Amino acid sequence: MTAQTRKAAFLDRDGVINIDHGYVSSPQQFEFIDGVFATCRLLQQQGYLLIVVTNQSGIGRGYYTEQQFHQLTDWMKQQFADHGVQIDAVYFCPHHPDKALPQYQQDCNCRKPNPGMLRQAMADFGIDPTQSLMLGDKAADMQAAAAAGVGRKILVLSGQQLTDTDKQLADEVWPSIASASTLL
Repeated sequence: MTAQTRKAAFLDRDGVINIDHGYVSSPQQFEFIDGVFATCRLLQQQGYLLIVVTNQSGIGRGYYTEQQFHQLTDWMKQQFADHGVQIDAVYFCPHHPDKALPQYQQDCNCRKPNPGMLRQAMADFGIDPTQSLMLGDKAADMQAAAAAGVGRKILVLSGQQLTDTDKQLADEVWPSIASASTLL
């Protein structure tokens, strides 16, 4: 594929890949959402790169370290590989504008709803945003995708409190990630 035709499925982590128990930082806390492996396999078969884009303010807040995040990420990627799925990249933002350790306390361009992580992935992989999609569970995911020019914004209902306004930010609202087999 040329740089102009590569497409990606951007996935939020907590609430899309795993149940959002709040500041998940170890395999013992990590509970995969039903259907995530099958959905990602289907996306991969359709030619999408699989790229995780995740806010991780727990790092900035001092709840866990970047090293712990990378260890969990390596474990998560191995679980996908064991199910025949390759995660192509994981981008994360450790920052928070006010509730963070000094070295992580900033108003950055990478923390969703800002599009920095998506734009960086697009540059790194030569991704055409108009051919790509975002699977997220929060308004911030949809806002980041819109700001990055992502063509298809899918809001997955996974227990977050969402308003009608939040839902209107998405092109589609799915009851679960497992809905992909009928909705992709």
